[in-house]
Amino acid sequence: MTRVEPGSGSLMHMNGLLVIDKPGGMTSRDAVNRVQGLFPRKTKIGHTGTLDPLATGVLVVCIGAATRLADYVQAMGKSYASRFRLGARSDTDDADGVVSEVATAPGPTREQIDAALATFVGTIEQTPPAVSALKVGGRRAHDLVRKGAHVALAARTVRIDALRVTGYAWPFLDVEVECGKGTYIRSIARDLGHALGCGGLVHTLRRTRVGPFTAEQGYAPDVDPSSVKLLPMETVLAGMEQVRADAADARRLRQGQWVSFTSASGGRQPAEATEVCVLDEKGELIGIGAVERGLIKPQIMFATGDRPA
Repeated sequence: MTRVEPGSGSLMHMNGLLVIDKPGGMTSRDAVNRVQGLFPRKTKIGHTGTLDPLATGVLVVCIGAATRLADYVQAMGKSYASRFRLGARSDTDDADGVVSEVATAPGPTREQIDAALATFVGTIEQTPPAVSALKVGGRRAHDLVRKGAHVALAARTVRIDALRVTGYAWPFLDVEVECGKGTYIRSIARDLGHALGCGGLVHTLRRTRVGPFTAEQGYAPDVDPSSVKLLPMETVLAGMEQVRADAADARRLRQGQWVSFTSASGGRQPAEATEVCVLDEKGELIGIGAVERGLIKPQIMFATGDRPA
């Protein structure tokens, strides 16, 4: 693998987003470390949501100035394709853990499964798996569990937009999930198995989408850098209301000053508390602002050098 150095031409602007198609058996941190090797040393790089080692699929990596948009990517909706194994449980709620058999054929009917799944759709309280990257007292829960500690994580509010069955042949149930930030597919499998009285775990898991980023856009972690094209930072903000600022207001915003809507967006004013994507007169991204007291308050502003020349 060749590291790209500044001025070499490939990945020349070093600011943008890269979709990695993470293979199974690799941690998200390992995948990011491999990507780090593609870029000049000291390049800021961060991923936007951990995938379990068992899982494959979309891992959005922020490069350079785009790392400041990581929270926006993390908040985006996600889609998964998973195979649940019913009739079994594990200490990790997936096939990577210690698996114990609970029930044998014939198992629940499709009608029983559909009825149980319907109770998970919407805004629900979900208890994360004990073996997870969540922190307890400043330490990762999975590290505590591996050292023999008992970890009891509190339930959290999550949003599940859709749960679709795409196949069922006992003990395997294939599902597609659309959900919001912080949802654990392992918890859905575990809780579904509990509701059906037969146990359940994740057998395979693939993340197919994060917001506008899809698996079809994904590169392998050890991709040849000459074939990589970073996605622009504007991709993250595609659904956000846009306003334009003239050169004077763009300068003021970058200096941390609030500006009026006199020039921005021709005086049209979005609703109070709305976040807006601020563009310059050429339509290029300046940053993100918030509407407060009828003014644009700068939240995240990018320096001129953060934009492609």
